[in-house]
Amino acid sequence: MSYKKFKKSDILLNTMEATPKSSFFVYDGQVYYNNIPKQTGTRNSTGQVRNTSNGFLSLYEYNIDRPLVDTDRIVGEGPTVSYDAKVIDYTASGSAVDFLLDNARIYPYISKDSARSSFKTVGANSDYNEFQYGSILTASYPLSSSITREYITTPYASTSSYNSHYVALRNKLNFYAVRSRHYKVSNSSPLWNKDTQTLNLISIPSIFYGTKINPGSISLKWYFSGSLIGELQDQRQNGELIQVGPPGSTGSGSVAGVALYEEGFLLLTGSWNLSTTQIAMTSGSGGTLSNPSWLFYGAGSNDDVNQTTVGGATFVTASFSLDFKGHTETQVATMFAHAEVGEVNYSNNPTFIEKGQTQMEYTSSHIYEETSDRKIKNTVSSSHSDYSASFERQVYISRVAVYDKYKNLIGVATLSNPILKKESDNLSFKLKIDI
Repeated sequence: MSYKKFKKSDILLNTMEATPKSSFFVYDGQVYYNNIPKQTGTRNSTGQVRNTSNGFLSLYEYNIDRPLVDTDRIVGEGPTVSYDAKVIDYTASGSAVDFLLDNARIYPYISKDSARSSFKTVGANSDYNEFQYGSILTASYPLSSSITREYITTPYASTSSYNSHYVALRNKLNFYAVRSRHYKVSNSSPLWNKDTQTLNLISIPSIFYGTKINPGSISLKWYFSGSLIGELQDQRQNGELIQVGPPGSTGSGSVAGVALYEEGFLLLTGSWNLSTTQIAMTSGSGGTLSNPSWLFYGAGSNDDVNQTTVGGATFVTASFSLDFKGHTETQVATMFAHAEVGEVNYSNNPTFIEKGQTQMEYTSSHIYEETSDRKIKNTVSSSHSDYSASFERQVYISRVAVYDKYKNLIGVATLSNPILKKESDNLSFKLKIDI
């Protein structure tokens, strides 16, 4: 097989920017993402076809339509060896369990060694004390994420009474005060102090937006009994979430919170009443009624707030939508592989050689010689029935392999349909890969 070297002009490196749109709708304790309905299934433990709950996005989309099976088998060994029995034997003898369970699913694993590698969810003390060297640490897929909402009544009362998520953002809030004063933790005129006031924190995982949320793309809508009673937008693209509708509504034109674009957080502080009708909105309140405000926006977004926990059926009169665009930057390598005139005229496919010919001329312990006059199968089509056209060298290209400078195979591009390459043809194949 011959190799061709990429020329300098054959490899292009660039950055592909995209602005993926995300849309969430929250109703009665359920989150819906991009209008994807609930799709029930029986093969996964979650009861969902995608193996994730409503409003969640699977990080790698592993184990979709893969049921969890108790095979009691060990990966790489036959069915006669019991995983449970072998674990008991190894544990009794004090040996490290250095083999894996075959549960018919994909899952990550790490072998404990001197490198001290571990999963993020395993603490240093647990890793040191609970596992022997050689033990296998496992995790599970799918990994999924969705938006979450926190109703914070005690942001930072003291060093012993605080909300850790809010405290982690305090420095960032003051840092972004150059964008708008509304980021400030405390302000004198007008007077506010985020450390002591009630807050509403909406967390958006980066899987939904990429590197940052696009400024100017955020829209938060509050619906009551199906009617819009409030909408926030970051019209000025400086992080201020301004109430823009309905026109003339209470609080219209006021700043109800701020957006941390790079970190994926929306911090709402607007406490004015959006409606005079009260509903139950707070978990564990025993049905206590409150006026709708931006402090209750997103109630039911994976925050344990629903009809049962609030103790009132009026909760279902509230619904919310969240829309924004993200910003992603993907490094892309584009490679042009050329099959020029007179090149790529031989195939390793066995059907390339005419059938029924002797392959070996001579073979011994010292010599291996193939027949030098083997004929190539004539695949040139003719316009006449039962007649072969004059022989021409031609092949069908179905794959393009890419090698590194040490001739190690690093990638294969497979064509959806093989391409006919005649000796007189000059073809170029465009290969793209995200890096």
